[in-house]
Amino acid sequence: MSLEAIKSVTTAEQEAKNAVAAAQAQAKQLVADAQAAGKASLEAARAKADSELELLRRQAEEKCREDADTLSRRQEAERDALRRRAEEKLDAAAALIVERIVKD
Repeated sequence: MSLEAIKSVTTAEQEAKNAVAAAQAQAKQLVADAQAAGKASLEAARAKADSELELLRRQAEEKCREDADTLSRRQEAERDALRRRAEEKLDAAAALIVERIVKD
């Protein structure tokens, strides 16, 4: 083999090694970029989920307050109705007691 051929083969081998090294470096960079993008995507999804969870929690608390207020008003109305009925019967009960005492 001539010196030119040896130099040509050596140069080709070196260029191939350089190309392989560049491809490996590019592959590592692509993997690192993909991992960074995946982490960013995961963090964005986590932040969105946290935000939605907070919104749902606030809505649930508001609904609970509304339901509690509604129930409280309903119970107050029932209590007032029971009190009115009891007061209406109170006079009749007192009259009945007086009548029984007087008859005895």
